[in-house]
Amino acid sequence: MSFPDRNNPYNFDVFLAQRDNFDFYRDDPFLQRIVQNYVGDEWEQLHEKLLAFSPKVSFRWRDMADGIARPEVHPHMLHYDAHNHRIDRIVRPLETSVLEKEIFSEGLFSSRTTPWESFVKRLLIHQIGEFGVTCPLACTEGLIALVEHYPNHGIPELDRILRHCKEGINGDFGIGAQFMSEIQGGSDIPSNLLEAVPDGKNYRLYGNKFFCSAMHADYAVVTAKVTGSEKVGTFVVPAWLPGDKEKERRNGYTINRLKWKMGTCELPTAEVDYDGAVAYAVGPTDKGVANAVGIVLTLSRIAVGISSGAAMLRAAREARLYSDFRDVFGGKISQFPLAARQVKALEDTSQRTIAGAFKLYDTYIKLGRKLVPGLKSDEPLEILKQRFILRELILMQKITTAYEAVDVIRTALSIFGGHGVMEEFSSLPRLFRDAMVNELWEGPRNVLLTQIYRDLQRADQWFDPNEFVRNTLNGVAQEKVERFSAALKSLLARPVLAGVNADSLEAAGEWEEFCDDFFKTYQAQALAEAGEDN
Repeated sequence: MSFPDRNNPYNFDVFLAQRDNFDFYRDDPFLQRIVQNYVGDEWEQLHEKLLAFSPKVSFRWRDMADGIARPEVHPHMLHYDAHNHRIDRIVRPLETSVLEKEIFSEGLFSSRTTPWESFVKRLLIHQIGEFGVTCPLACTEGLIALVEHYPNHGIPELDRILRHCKEGINGDFGIGAQFMSEIQGGSDIPSNLLEAVPDGKNYRLYGNKFFCSAMHADYAVVTAKVTGSEKVGTFVVPAWLPGDKEKERRNGYTINRLKWKMGTCELPTAEVDYDGAVAYAVGPTDKGVANAVGIVLTLSRIAVGISSGAAMLRAAREARLYSDFRDVFGGKISQFPLAARQVKALEDTSQRTIAGAFKLYDTYIKLGRKLVPGLKSDEPLEILKQRFILRELILMQKITTAYEAVDVIRTALSIFGGHGVMEEFSSLPRLFRDAMVNELWEGPRNVLLTQIYRDLQRADQWFDPNEFVRNTLNGVAQEKVERFSAALKSLLARPVLAGVNADSLEAAGEWEEFCDDFFKTYQAQALAEAGEDN
């Protein structure tokens, strides 16, 4: 029983002390075990690096990200200076610039940084949920990979851009973006209308891009069609030409406005008009769709998997801490079976997601971190099959983890009750909104489900679907493998992509369920291989 007390002594100090003093790496034994399981001989050295790195993310950068998220400091545009010069300055809080510089200065894509070091550090960074910085990180990785895929380009400017983004120049690291969506197409890159006009060895761009994130970046990968061609090419476009950044004189384009989004509000997303911007072609100008999707967007989709898993880890952890702290109806939240079951499900899902992300990235590393645009290459058939499996897993990971992240964070919010929707109480409302946007980036669910189905149909002649299932789910119980094999064979004969009718709608629903179940089985196997048991 309780009696009235006008000086109610209740406070949240115990919970806040536990939450705010949690080191994302040092205090997470599960994450340490997963890292040790995958990095092999690199473990001892990487472990020490992560112990030194994690406090920056867990405390300083986390607090900066929370401050940057305040609505009054969201990015805004200043189109003209006081002397009527068009500058299109994107105004962001100083903390954003400082945070961005500190994170990029880690040299996460430098030749001095191992792939696993880069991967785990980015996983930790994603826990702060600051898309104003993590989105440019993913875009920069894609730009680097695209330019490196065509080393004999013969364009000195691209060599400097690569060095700036990868290794830094005089301590300053270049930031990348990717501008592909247009008003008529969205994810439909082949419908692009932006025109690339030849100008000597380079090109000049004319037209509009309608959804351009990381608008503050130094360089952007832009898709466009060369004059007179119906094929799309990929181009790298500097935000400023040499000597113009200080003068705020942009490279032949204007920023019409910043988008008003439900999430990722700290990330400047804009509409852009090009009027003669200097652009450097990367790869054949009729292979842009394959390059954009097979290299740039593929890496961004891997990043979606990392960010989704990181957000789940944080949401599950904070829900656990709060449920162990909060007294309700005569006991802790964690002492009530229905709530305890929810919290356990959050932890199980987050750990399954993290294990799957590590296993997938391990495959990517073993294949030389080389992405091949399209389904064909001159490599041996067995390598081609491994690359095909990786390609499909990346697509499945993107749609599965992004979808589950929304559910996990929403459930975590419910553990907090009314405090769950209070922006100043925790970061989870911001992570929830960002997860909703993250689910749509790099291709929404229906588009990627379609791509997976088409890929399996196209590869059928050289990669038997039954073999695809066996190889992908290696280690899974034979009964499950046979069930998936039979289901896939049946679905590939069904009207999944036929015109809209009762049969096709039913088949489409079964296909979506198949992909979801298939990838979760892959994740569960990854968790088991790491010695973890839900």
